[in-house]
Amino acid sequence: MIKRHYTMKRGIIINVVLMVLILVFAIISMNSGKMNLSPLEVLNVLTGNGTDKQNLIVFDFRLPRIVLSILVGLGMGAAGVVMQSLLRNDMASPGTLGISSGSGLFVLFFVVFIASTGKSSFIALPLLAFVGGLLAAGLIFLLSYRRGRDISPIGLILTGVALGSGYGALTTFLTLKLDDSQMNFILYWLAGSLWGDDWGYISILTPWVLILLGYIFYKARILNALHLGNQTAQGLGVSVKRQFLGLSIAAVALSSGSVAVGGSFFFVGLIAPHMARKLVGPDHKLLIPAASLAGGLVVVLADTITRTVSLVGDVPTGTVITVISVPYFLYLLAKAK
Repeated sequence: MIKRHYTMKRGIIINVVLMVLILVFAIISMNSGKMNLSPLEVLNVLTGNGTDKQNLIVFDFRLPRIVLSILVGLGMGAAGVVMQSLLRNDMASPGTLGISSGSGLFVLFFVVFIASTGKSSFIALPLLAFVGGLLAAGLIFLLSYRRGRDISPIGLILTGVALGSGYGALTTFLTLKLDDSQMNFILYWLAGSLWGDDWGYISILTPWVLILLGYIFYKARILNALHLGNQTAQGLGVSVKRQFLGLSIAAVALSSGSVAVGGSFFFVGLIAPHMARKLVGPDHKLLIPAASLAGGLVVVLADTITRTVSLVGDVPTGTVITVISVPYFLYLLAKAK
């Protein structure tokens, strides 16, 4: 009991530290960019004493991007935890299961065939991405299902990889119909550009992410049971099929909404749960918030780097995330061996 209390206390402290780090990098990010503002100037803006130019820089350019970075990281981190726990496989993520590719394909459909620029796009784009992700997930489970047998986690991942390749081929085919501006948008979306840094998109994504995060955290005890195996969970009184379905839909919705407005950030959904598990352990009451916060921290940090370090051209945030995450992931693989 004393050890469990110590572990819980340590996990809570780590989650608080992650929140503080996100706040610190958010403040640094507000002071970073081509149009530099001092910390005092940012403080004046936040207290309502900034100039028109300073207000424009903070509220119209930087703050929406920072909020979007945090939301995307929270969503992808939590989605990755759920998928890895449900499938009991550390390689599961919205990317490896092909769900992000399915969402991306429907984002491309939106760009090619709908391309609305009014307020309707604020709602239509995340919903289309969710539909694409849900169809991709449903197709993966359908192809992996065998009557009378439990679904194999390895089979799900292999099916997801295969379908992801198919979605990639369809995406390549559709890009032939794009003009130059549409092509640039898709290329930056695929690289993770955080393109939807508009308060309209953020107003839709915020409740989407927070409600689903609340639902997943509420199911932390269920995830703890499911992670032990279906038979053990059934023995503990868990309705495995119903809970599996509900949590799967929540994870798909989180990842789809995040990639629709932010871009392809599937690597965050893969690496953030690993980082969190190293910090707080396997208890989902601590793991879910830690993975979400770790994802938010990674995206905010990467976006700050893109606007602080002088690089050639406009480097998408997702590219920086891949660069800073791959060494850590290779370290995890080497340590596992």
